[in-house]
Formats: sequence, C-alpha cells, structure tokens
Amino acid sequence: MLAQPISVGVKGGLPLTDFIDTVSGPSTNVTSKTHIYVVGPTVELRLPAGFGVEFDALYRRFSYNANSNLVNALLNIRTTGSDWEFPLLVKKRFASGPVRPFLDAGVSFSKLSGLKETVVSAANLISGNDHPAELRHDFATGFVVGAGVDLHALIIHVTPEIRYTRWGTEHFNATVGPGGSLSSNRNQAEFLLGITF
Repeated sequence: MLAQPISVGVKGGLPLTDFIDTVSGPSTNVTSKTHIYVVGPTVELRLPAGFGVEFDALYRRFSYNANSNLVNALLNIRTTGSDWEFPLLVKKRFASGPVRPFLDAGVSFSKLSGLKETVVSAANLISGNDHPAELRHDFATGFVVGAGVDLHALIIHVTPEIRYTRWGTEHFNATVGPGGSLSSNRNQAEFLLGITF
C-alpha cells in the first residue's frame, strides 16, 4: 500500500531560548518572559526517495517589562504580544521502517501581532499603544535547520525534533532607561513534537 502523499496534523513544543534578551542597569530593571509553549498546524507533502516539503504555522506569546526608578521620575513599561512563525522546510528521511531519522532546512517568516504596551510614569498613564518605541520590525525572515526522528505507527507519525532558526533582523532593539536595554534574540532554538496523519 502506498503512503499518503500529504499529511496534516499539529506541532507543539517548548522554546529553548528566550524570545527577547534583556540587560538591566543600575536604576533600570528590564525582564522578559517567553511563554513555555509553541503550537500550530503543520502540513507535509511527501516526495519520493525520503524527501518532503513541510509548512508550519507556529504561535507563541511573549512579554517584557522595564522599570526605572530615578530621583525625579518613575517609569514602568509593560508590553505583551504574539509571534506567528511560518517555516517552509525541505525534509530528508533516512533508512526505512517505523523509525526514520531526518534532517530539514529552509526559511522562516515571523510576524508580530496583538502588541499592547502600557506606560506608567510619574506624570501620566498611556495605555493601549500598539506600536512600542522599542519595535524596529514587525516582520522578519530567517534560516532554519533541524534534526529529529519520524516514528510511524499505523496511520500516525510522531516526530520529535530540535530546530534552530537564525533571524536576519530584530523585532526589538532599544535602550530602556539608564543602562537598560532589550533586543530580539536572533538565535532561536526549540524542541518540537509533531503528530500527523
């Protein structure tokens, strides 16, 4: 019986690196939080000789905070948002049977959405800003490589994978308060587990 040429399913996992890198200064505390999940749909076109083409749509949440406490000013910045990543990969499976190691490589596109920033200072409150001052680009492209194993049982494929992305541009890069800064992590690693039919 021939294998189905198209498989669809879901892919989820854990980020192994922070989405945003932060540096605190003597009067400024800058922190970020990368939520512990990445999830989204996946589809693969299976080709002869163990090759395939995979497309994913992966969603993650992130946030960052900056607090400055100076003699004449108090400043608090809180920003939350979502990141959609769209990797397009060429995959090569090796060996045969129910356990097949694989390598993949390709490009990924990242789009930020749902940005909300709240700024509180001693003078005023600004809420609902959807274009933070720290934002440089809401769209980025990168190069992706990965390695994993395809475990095939009946009609289900389970694919644990370690994936690395090198982004060409930064979403965020800014100085925050005296001595503080934040920037997007251009080196991204994650553990992903796919379940496809």
